[in-house]
Amino acid sequence: MPLRFAPGEAYQFDWSQEIVLLDGVTTTVKVAQMRLCHSRMPFVRAHPRETQEMVFDAHERAFAFFRGACTRGIYDTMKTAVETVFIGRDRLFNRRFARMCSHSLVEPVACTPAAGCGWAEPWPKAAKVSPTVRSRTRSACRASGCSSRGRGSRATPS
Repeated sequence: MPLRFAPGEAYQFDWSQEIVLLDGVTTTVKVAQMRLCHSRMPFVRAHPRETQEMVFDAHERAFAFFRGACTRGIYDTMKTAVETVFIGRDRLFNRRFARMCSHSLVEPVACTPAAGCGWAEPWPKAAKVSPTVRSRTRSACRASGCSSRGRGSRATPS
């Protein structure tokens, strides 16, 4: 069942860990990945660590790249954003992350298999390694929309 998103309605955000060659040295970096749900246009930015300041930087740069923010952001349970996980998609976002979302006029939404999103994260772990695989996988944004609109869900193993 196809889902449709209006332009500017939602984006999905997550981190991946990548091994890169920088100046001849093999280095592990954290990569912030944001994808618009309507157009599936990606934004990717590498950081040395996955800290709250890096989350804020990634969002600021992505919103500048996209020339605006969507009204809803779909997130996995990131330690840099979530203080407490409740049943389903209910989360207590930490004060600084909630303030960033409020400042950007973004409603943060959690995506979890228990809530029927279908994917625990915006991109399945195996897809994060290869952009080719990522482009062929079903996005969690679609799956998350599936849950939030009361449509069917896809079971995922724990």
